[in-house]
Amino acid sequence: MITQLSTRSGDTDKQNRHANSTLIAALLGFFTITLDAVVVNVTLPTIRHDLGGGVAGLQWVVDGYTLMFAALLLTAGSLSDRVGAKRAFGGGMVLFVFASVACGLAPTLGLLVAARFVQGMAAAAMMPASMALIRQAYDDPRARARAVGIWAMGGAVASSSGPVLGGVLTLIDWRLIFFINVPVGVLACVLLTRTDASATLRVPFDPIGQLTGVLAMGGLTYGAIEAGSRGFTDSAVIAAFVVAVVSMIAFIRSQHLVAHPMLPLEMFRSRTVTIVTATGFAFMVGYFGLPFVVSLFLQQHRGLDALHTGVVFLPMMLVGLLLTPFSARISEHFGRRTVIATGLTLMTAGLAAVGLLPATAPLWLVSALMVLVGLGGPTVSPPATAVLLDTVPHHQAGVASGVFNTSRQIGGALAIAVFGGLLTNPDTFVRGVHASLLIAAAVTALTASLTLSLPRTTQQHEEP
Repeated sequence: MITQLSTRSGDTDKQNRHANSTLIAALLGFFTITLDAVVVNVTLPTIRHDLGGGVAGLQWVVDGYTLMFAALLLTAGSLSDRVGAKRAFGGGMVLFVFASVACGLAPTLGLLVAARFVQGMAAAAMMPASMALIRQAYDDPRARARAVGIWAMGGAVASSSGPVLGGVLTLIDWRLIFFINVPVGVLACVLLTRTDASATLRVPFDPIGQLTGVLAMGGLTYGAIEAGSRGFTDSAVIAAFVVAVVSMIAFIRSQHLVAHPMLPLEMFRSRTVTIVTATGFAFMVGYFGLPFVVSLFLQQHRGLDALHTGVVFLPMMLVGLLLTPFSARISEHFGRRTVIATGLTLMTAGLAAVGLLPATAPLWLVSALMVLVGLGGPTVSPPATAVLLDTVPHHQAGVASGVFNTSRQIGGALAIAVFGGLLTNPDTFVRGVHASLLIAAAVTALTASLTLSLPRTTQQHEEP
């Protein structure tokens, strides 16, 4: 009996070590993915000075990453379930490190954008796999929710440190913002070797679904990006949207017909999955769109350098960093639905307030009001992720994560596209800043009302 107890205790300790290694590796993956989405914002004017290009070129430094990320997330989520989350995450991280080195060495804007495309591909492989790794490592819903809160720290730390870190490194050399991914990626790969092997879904691949899904998401994102600078009547924009619509119809049709679809459409019969997907979209419109708009405003209109721009964002990012570790416990006490709806409401208030400020408003006031948007980080994203992982079965964790993160990245891409288009004319630049932030506020307000239809959860118990 003593031997059996000792063996069980040893097995438990080993499982805990493997789970901890899995969680830290996933956290580091989320850190690198988020950092490379936000750190470039404050460096855009410096990149423009060194490599040339206008606003459209700068948009592609941001959106080249976002386009590939959004276009490949569904495919990556499906592949993660089929080949195993551990293998998908590891392969993605290795590719991400090499792409980061290529970004740091890029001699021209075109090569930088190309390397950012590869970074986006790697990030697409890592993101759903990181969420699936957590789903596999933690069976207990409460332990999993708290693990998601810790995992979200990767994104919170990257978001909070990204603007300031980007500003500091730009004073030395803007290329350093990409080289810092190398040691983080190596550490994540070392930790991954200590994790348990991932389960695989032994069903055939869905090549038609993979192809049409990529074309649909890629066409939609590309069309949105180019519409911001060329206008919606441009032939390339129209062609991209046509490709997106035709491909989406073909994708949905194929998912109804094939025996083992890439995206089981019955997943969307769940009201919870649908609302959580919409929440991810709205969150990124506000949380990703605001730094892009305000960074350009502070540097082009108010004359701040990259470092001081980062300092203005610091309170917004720090509040997310400080509260994210407590996200799961807050949700357990008040209920996830209440926390998510409150977070989106706070984001709405912050976006609207900054959008209504005069262009000469004190910088401390701009910084203080952006804290309201920062509160959306710990109150929206971690509980929404936990709700999703609890709703879908174990074997669909990868594809569900792919759907959720696709909605997030499309939200970010559309925000950059639409807002970038509103900022291209110097004569209407300030009006474009105000309009962009008020549009984002309207999106988060609408979604906040939708989240009231989520199941009520408190202490992990649900009420209809």
